[in-house]
Amino acid sequence: MRDAVTNLIQNYDLGGRYLDGDAMDRLKTYFQTGVARVQVAAIINGNAAGIVKQAGSQLFAEQPELIRPGGNAYTTRRYAACLRDMDYYLRYASYALVAGSTDILDERVLQGLRETYNSLGVPLGPTICGIQMMKEIVKQQATKAGVTDLGIVDQPFDHLAAELAERDI
Repeated sequence: MRDAVTNLIQNYDLGGRYLDGDAMDRLKTYFQTGVARVQVAAIINGNAAGIVKQAGSQLFAEQPELIRPGGNAYTTRRYAACLRDMDYYLRYASYALVAGSTDILDERVLQGLRETYNSLGVPLGPTICGIQMMKEIVKQQATKAGVTDLGIVDQPFDHLAAELAERDI
């Protein structure tokens, strides 16, 4: 897994270039947001079960067909698998948040996930909704904790959602 700094330096190194003004600005932003990123990761770590539970409840309240007979989260096993997957996304989003990079999401979560879900008949729309709900819950909790730069929270969750989203071919 690479973080934002490693990615930046590697790109410049591959080009045989010194860090320019743009690189320095990106490094400055990364370090200026470091405390907030760690604070949000700590919030996620301390409240992960509650975040997943709240997002799951909200998702199933908005899309009750998922937990009705024939729905993808019908039966205890499928319901538990849905919450397990939400927890998985939340955990990896926290890693990406600290790293300031979505590389870990691409490497450890997203490679082949969409195809796997499609082959298993897992609906991507509700999955994406659950991811976005967790993002909003994390942002609410971060706001209560005094974090002011909430834009940092968007990146990993939005990356997950965008990569899972259906695309026109």
